[in-house]
This record gives sequence, structure tokens and C-alpha cells, in this order.
Amino acid sequence: LTSCGLCRIMRPDDANVVGNVHGGIILKMIEEAGCIVCTRHCNTQHGDRCVAALVRVEKTEFLSPVFIGEVAHVSAEITYTSEHSLEVQAKVMAENILTGAMKVANKAALWYVPCSLQNVEKIMEVPPIKYVSAEQEEEGRRRYEAQKKERLETTKARTEELVAPPSNPEQHTVGFSQSSLIHLVGPLDCTLHNYVHGGVTMKLMDEVAGIVAARHCRTNVVTVAVDAINFHRTIKKGSVLTVSGRLTFTSNRSMEIEVLVDVSSLVEPEMGQYRAVSAFFVFISLDKYNRVMSVPPLKIKGEEEQRRFDEGSGRYLQNKAKRVTDQEGQQ
Repeated sequence: LTSCGLCRIMRPDDANVVGNVHGGIILKMIEEAGCIVCTRHCNTQHGDRCVAALVRVEKTEFLSPVFIGEVAHVSAEITYTSEHSLEVQAKVMAENILTGAMKVANKAALWYVPCSLQNVEKIMEVPPIKYVSAEQEEEGRRRYEAQKKERLETTKARTEELVAPPSNPEQHTVGFSQSSLIHLVGPLDCTLHNYVHGGVTMKLMDEVAGIVAARHCRTNVVTVAVDAINFHRTIKKGSVLTVSGRLTFTSNRSMEIEVLVDVSSLVEPEMGQYRAVSAFFVFISLDKYNRVMSVPPLKIKGEEEQRRFDEGSGRYLQNKAKRVTDQEGQQ
């Protein structure tokens, strides 16, 4: 009961115009598998029936592109439980059903909490899982404490508003590529108790980030990484989502895009507007042979853009150093 698998063939409507499957489609499949395994596990105990709600996705890297016609296999396993939350490790394999070739497309770690079906504000207790060793449990506890601390810090940090771009922005500036998408939340977007699936929100975020990246480069672009996604508040059916993206940093071959999800309600206007989700997406530019291309440098205008660029540069260097360390550890 602590693991789950999903698979389906990738269709044309899952991909961009050159056949690369959108990162948001993969993220949505990962979230669905995580929701299933966590909901199943939490309902093994007596008490209120509950459904697992996504609260955080750790930094995720897209290791290999997935194409139309390939089969995406998603496996999800619960690897740690606290009193009120669960960690899920997910892995995505892409299968070419013509040749039988398999490749690792994605790995991700997600955190869920179980919400009572009687009262969605009530967080249920989580049945503990059995660990192979005390060391495994301790490693899970350290990951839990680290993400809890970072989530609290991030919730405080990402509250600033997006400034509307000038009417005729210069090419390769933040304002030139800044984009927004408006989405009305309907029944197909929601869980059993009318709250939006985390995977639906992530798919919309990836779409906006892709538009920003494509406007900046004017080439084929693909998602290569997503920084930790934090779900600050729930989103109800009938809400209007404003999903906004802006470039914050460019290296020679990658672009970092900040994506923010603001929510207002059509049926409960007294709730006002609030920030529900925030994250940073990383995209690269590809030529017609799927080879990585250099990206145009971002033209900075003003102190705020420079501050965000410097912060993005810090994240880029930190992630680069971590990849080098991980590669050395595998040798």
C-alpha cells in the first residue's frame, strides 16, 4: 500500500509543436500517482475518510525529454511519514514501444497532508510506515525538517506583486516576455471535495513559464528543472487563477522563470485575492535537432530586476555546484 504506478502513452495534445512533451504533463502524472498512494495509505486507519493534498514539490530535474508516442511510466513510493505529512519519491521512465528502449525522464520528491472529507480544514494523523533501518528513518526526518524550514521562509518571501510591463517593452527585457494566463477552476480540475489538484496548477504554471521562455528566445524551449514548488493555500472550485511568469535570470544556456499563482473567487468575493503557489522553472532553448542552444542575455532595468537577477544567479551557481558534487559522488 506504500507504492503506486501509473502509465499512459503520450499524445499530440501533451506536447509542443515539435513533439516534446510538456513538463507540466509529467508533473501532473507524478502528482496523481503521489495523491493515490498517500490517500490509499492514510485510509488504512479508522476515523474520518481523507484525501491527500499536495503541499510541496522539492526541486525536480527533467533528465531526458519525452516525445509523442512514448509511454510514460510513473512509480511513486512513500519514503517518510511524520505525524501529519508524507514524503513521496517518484520516478518517471519513458518507454519507446517500437524499440523497447527505456530511459529515466524525471525524479521528484513530493510532500502531502491528509485532509478529512468531513472538514477539509482538518489535517488527519498519518499512519507510520515501516523503515528498513533507523538510519533510513533519521534521513527522512532530516529531509522533513529541512523542507519545513524552507517552506516557512519561502512563504514569507514571495509576496511581492508583479508590475505590469511597459506598453512597448524592449526585446529581451523582463517586460518583453512577461506573461499571464487566466483560468477558471471547474469540476474537472478538482478533487472529491472541490479543491484543485496540485498537478493541474503545476501544469498551468509550466505552460506560462514556457510562453515566457519562448518569447525570450523565439525557439523551441523545454523544461529542465523546477525549483521547490510551495502550495501556500488551497484553491476552491469556482476560483479564478491568474498565473503569471517573468524572467529573473539567464545564464549562457538556461533561463530561470518565476511563476506566481494568484487566486480570487467568483462565488466568494469577500475572500479577496491571495497568493496560492510560487516556484521557479528552468528552461533551455533547443534547435531543430534537439541540441541545446545559447539564450539571449536578459537586459536588466532597475534595482528590483537586478536584485532578482542576482538571487537567480546564486541559485544557478548553487545548483551547478550540487550537480558537480553528485557526479563526483557517483564516480
